Amino acid sequence: MGPLLLLALLAHAPAGAQADDSIPASSNVPGAAYPRVHTDGRVSFRLRAPEATSVRVQPGGADNGLGPGPFDMRRDAEGTWAVTTPPAVPGFHYYWLVVDGVAVNDPGSETYFGWGRPTSGVEVPEPGVDFYDARDVPHGEVRALWYHSEVTGTVRRALVYTPPGYDDEPDRRYPVLYLQHGAGEDERAWTAQGRANFILDNLLAEGRAEPMLLVMERGYAEAARGGDRPASTRPDPVGFEAVLLGELIPLVDATYRTGAEREHRALAGLSMGARQALTIGLGHREEFAWIGAMSPPPVEGFDVETAYGGAFGEPGAFNTQMRLLWLGAGTGEERFVAGVRTMCEGLERQGIEHVVYESAGTAHEWQTWRRSLHELAPLLFGD
Repeated sequence: MGPLLLLALLAHAPAGAQADDSIPASSNVPGAAYPRVHTDGRVSFRLRAPEATSVRVQPGGADNGLGPGPFDMRRDAEGTWAVTTPPAVPGFHYYWLVVDGVAVNDPGSETYFGWGRPTSGVEVPEPGVDFYDARDVPHGEVRALWYHSEVTGTVRRALVYTPPGYDDEPDRRYPVLYLQHGAGEDERAWTAQGRANFILDNLLAEGRAEPMLLVMERGYAEAARGGDRPASTRPDPVGFEAVLLGELIPLVDATYRTGAEREHRALAGLSMGARQALTIGLGHREEFAWIGAMSPPPVEGFDVETAYGGAFGEPGAFNTQMRLLWLGAGTGEERFVAGVRTMCEGLERQGIEHVVYESAGTAHEWQTWRRSLHELAPLLFGD
């Protein structure tokens, strides 16, 4: 890559006068004019790269709401490349640019950790929907809790959302929702991409949810490795279970004013995190009374009698013990919603009480999971 191209990639596209209905995406870095979102959901991208011979926009994933892509950009006489997509599905969408065959991030976009690396993302507003926006309401705080893990032999970080007024009521104790991200993401995903803190702020301001803590941790937890070998990004449910049960929960209970009993503790997650919530939560019902699974990966040959270590084998005892089993998926993520429907059919035959939610028109993306949290949170920790 030549020095002129590198400089061009680091530069913002000039703002200029806009003669259309588009506005800069809310996911842009401050001052960046592109990407721009149109009122009909189309997204315009622009990059100044005069030495490049080909540039395209690559959406992250086959069911990405931007469309399947890639979208080839066209070069003008000054070396600025541009393209406008068809109308996109509302929500947050991962993407990156491919310049002469090299994947790079868009200098106009904030970076988000997804697909196992920092990448670009664009926010397409949903008309009339603001439940995940930063409204003019009391806001909680997102705090970093650093600790050394004996399981992994590393220093780990959990992000902890405390609701508005947490520091003003020193005698009050709060229930805790442990909320897990999906594959290729990390503990920042639920606040950066999912806007979970704003979802909770808005629900609390409306009086629709109980004040609670959210705890978000990295769902990868391999045992300590020698030398300089990097940590794996492969799911390791056994390792994460050990971190969650043996280290994180005791630390959170010791650090924050929590209700330390199972009735005050929930476990939920999306995709990989949904599998973790079901596997760990159903396997440790003595620790969790509330379980939520958003877009859980389908279980091949799901057998309600034997699934999850036989957790559903005694319906009466299960229904008495568990306060909530919640399952959800988007209608646009066909394999996942089919798996949820199959599971729910088995639960109904078995007499297992559960709640199911389907997000209309959304796929395996953050709009499905934002809506899911918005539906799940009001059901938690009530009488």
